[in-house]
Amino acid sequence: MNLILLDPSEVKGAYAYLTDTRRITHLREVHRACVGDYYTVGLQGGKMGKAQLTELHETQATFTLENLNELPPPPLPVHLVLALPRPRMLARTLEHVTALGVKNITLLHTKRVEKSYWQSPELRAEKIHHHLVLGLEQARDTQRPDVTLCKGFRPFLEQQLPELLKERRGLVAHPGMPNACPRNIEGNVLLLVGPEGGFIPWEVEKLLEAGCEGMHLGPRILRVETAVTALLSRLF
Repeated sequence: MNLILLDPSEVKGAYAYLTDTRRITHLREVHRACVGDYYTVGLQGGKMGKAQLTELHETQATFTLENLNELPPPPLPVHLVLALPRPRMLARTLEHVTALGVKNITLLHTKRVEKSYWQSPELRAEKIHHHLVLGLEQARDTQRPDVTLCKGFRPFLEQQLPELLKERRGLVAHPGMPNACPRNIEGNVLLLVGPEGGFIPWEVEKLLEAGCEGMHLGPRILRVETAVTALLSRLF
């Protein structure tokens, strides 16, 4: 926890009050917190700064806030469209891409996505929020990504993709594409990543017809969470 991320409901005037077990346990057992210590804090959707720990009990920590005038790191200019991965992989991927600065995420159904994945508790709003917060805490960021669920590939193709491509360069990551992933590109990007096993040929064909460019990461087949991290690192 490199940042204590505060919900607006936890702030009253110049003070912040934490009552959740996860963060209090982290303060006590990992940071070995003592009254008087200073920590980096940030307000969700706002700025960051320093705060002094003034009280620490089993069930509550109190901070005195100083000037919160530090801006969070800049976001990546990318909208990530990710074929819904298996639940445990989804949790890790959300944390990784949030830490890297992705602010727009669409979780998409494709042919090789198991329909049962859409029933996973990991897709509950509170679960998604939890993983996004963990990513923000890791990277010292306060701006929560927007996550959209899209359960149909064809509706996405016909209704959402044209709008997304208006001001973005569409890049489809798929094994066997003739061109390698570009590096250090400029401008806004729409990055589409398939499930384990990749997009089916029809899906790739339709994405390319819509104006996207195909690319690959080399001869190795990577797990989704690894591929997404590698793609973002190369692109930006």
